Amino acid sequence: DLVLSLHVLIVVFVVFGLCGILLGRPFGWSWVRNPILRVIHLASIGVVMMQAWAGVVCPLTTLEMWLRHLAGQETYEGSFITHWFSALLYYDLPAWIFTLAYTLFAMLVVFSWYWVRPRSFTRKHR
Repeated sequence: DLVLSLHVLIVVFVVFGLCGILLGRPFGWSWVRNPILRVIHLASIGVVMMQAWAGVVCPLTTLEMWLRHLAGQETYEGSFITHWFSALLYYDLPAWIFTLAYTLFAMLVVFSWYWVRPRSFTRKHR
C-alpha cells in the first residue's frame, strides 16, 4: 500500500503540477517558474511516456505486484493507470489510448516550458 500511495502521489504531482503551472502564469505564482521543479515535472512525464511507447510496465507497478504477491494478496495485470482507471470507470481501455494520452500530456508539459518559462538555473548578479 505504501508503494501504491507513492505511485498515486507521483500521478497527482504530474497532473496537478501541470494544472498549477498553467494557472500560475495568469495568477503570477512565482513557484511555477522554479527550474528544479520544472525539470522534475518534465522528467516524470517523460519517463512515463517513454515506458508507454516501449511497452514497459512501470517499475512501481512491478514492485507493488511483487510485494502484494509476497504478502499473499491479489495482484492485477497491466499498468497501474490502466488497472485503477478501469476500477474507477468500470471499463477497460486499450493500452494505446494511454500511450496516446501520455504523449499528448507530455507535449502539453513541453508547451508549458514555452508558455510559462522557468527561471534560469544560474542567478545573474546585478
